Amino acid sequence: MEYLGTLMLGFVVTVVITKIWQLFRVLLWRPYVLTKLFESQGVKGPSYKLLYGSLNEIKKLKKIARETVLDVNSNDDITCRVLPQNHKWSSEYGDTVLFWNGTEPRIIVTEPELAKQILSNKFGFYVKPYIKPVLQKLAGKGLILVEGRDWVRHRRILNPAFSMNKLKIMIKKMADCTISMLEEWQTRAVLQETENCKIEMSESFQELTGDIIAHTAFGSSYLQGKEVFKGQKEFQKLLAVALTDINIPGIQYFPTESNLRIWKLDRKVKNTLSNIIQNRLKAEPCSDGCYGDDLLGLMIGSAIHKSNDEKSQSSAELSMDEIMEECKTFFFAGQETTSSLLTWTIFLLSKHQDWQEKLRQEVLNECEMQVPDADMLAKLKFVNMVLLEALRLYSPIIALSRKVTENIKLGNLTIPKDTCLTIPLVQIQRSKKHWGEDANEFNPMRFANGISKAAKHPNAFLAFSMGPRACIGQNFAILEAKTVLVLILQRFSFCLSFEYKHAPIDHITLHPQYGMPIVVKPLHF
Repeated sequence: MEYLGTLMLGFVVTVVITKIWQLFRVLLWRPYVLTKLFESQGVKGPSYKLLYGSLNEIKKLKKIARETVLDVNSNDDITCRVLPQNHKWSSEYGDTVLFWNGTEPRIIVTEPELAKQILSNKFGFYVKPYIKPVLQKLAGKGLILVEGRDWVRHRRILNPAFSMNKLKIMIKKMADCTISMLEEWQTRAVLQETENCKIEMSESFQELTGDIIAHTAFGSSYLQGKEVFKGQKEFQKLLAVALTDINIPGIQYFPTESNLRIWKLDRKVKNTLSNIIQNRLKAEPCSDGCYGDDLLGLMIGSAIHKSNDEKSQSSAELSMDEIMEECKTFFFAGQETTSSLLTWTIFLLSKHQDWQEKLRQEVLNECEMQVPDADMLAKLKFVNMVLLEALRLYSPIIALSRKVTENIKLGNLTIPKDTCLTIPLVQIQRSKKHWGEDANEFNPMRFANGISKAAKHPNAFLAFSMGPRACIGQNFAILEAKTVLVLILQRFSFCLSFEYKHAPIDHITLHPQYGMPIVVKPLHF
């Protein structure tokens, strides 16, 4: 017995010492070693703080930034407000900076050539970093978050839904939803008995793009689809708070007030999606086995094919759970990014009335007062250039991140395994080195010869990412934005309300902190 007791004590001591060493290595030794490693390569940054790393400094800088308002009449450099830590650190340490997301090392990469190397890699050297559970529940573990073979499988299934032939058919639904919104604007102007009325554009476009996504993704179930949108808006508020908190493993399983709200919302969204899917399954499939020509129909057809073919169990088809996750992904990504693009495009055209009139003349020349089709939209060169410039200056996603899966050489730097790389689009797309002295100014003509020739480096425009994981929905977003803009320009002129405060904020996507009040004036009564 005494011998067994000694063995047990020795085992316990060994376990305790091992755990202490692991904590020491993660909390102190690794940060010290990596700081020295990067310093030897000329890369510096804010000093590491135990457990929190740079998070407290980031929180402090963001809090100060949120309390400031930018001059709406100055240039469009918003870096100091949406990425205040990058703005501060770049002036102190240079463009390449080491900072700490808790105990996780991160390197800021601002060179387009290195960004291309990271985003275009096809061998799994750069993967998505750890995603907090609340973000997975918000955005769904779909095409955005899955990796490896699962990503290849999902992408192959979803590609047909985003073919140009499919997207052209969707323009009619996009236009119908938009016209319904514009009729409400017209009614408001008439009821107020004034020549114009004030519209909160950010909210209007979120409702509109949610409506469009609900129609194009869920077809006849769009009203239920909009319930998913409401649940995701709640998720977004919870996530904004959680992003700068330290990561405590397992905390998502504790019944905290925040987690209880997250669980309740998740159940609501899943139940709604489950009902939509079950209702679609009750319908008779088409002769080709599809359950509709929308995104949901294509995915359900894939799942039914899988369940009916035992040999395909290991093949590249989607399960019902994966369909549910993809619905969440498509709804969040499609709704959020396009509403942000439209909001900031209207903002820029309100500031630059000359360009607003130039676009209106182009629209009237090519489309007259008709509902646009794909051929008309393809001829709108100025509209396209303005949308690209809006994406450059006010990209909905302000930064991308990847995690290194093995020790690797990136440019002149040696990057250790498990280091994260942050690509700040808001900085790269405003770099005077690549975009010229007017980099912070609105100048759509820079895109006159296309994206690759707009800057001194062909890859300095990254609004839709690039490489194999470039945004699958970019053509959908551009067609949608063009359709909405055409219909607005045909019917209304618009300008900034005197109440507007220029305060862009990173709220998962780029939002106006105090809203976007725009005064619209009907052109035809």
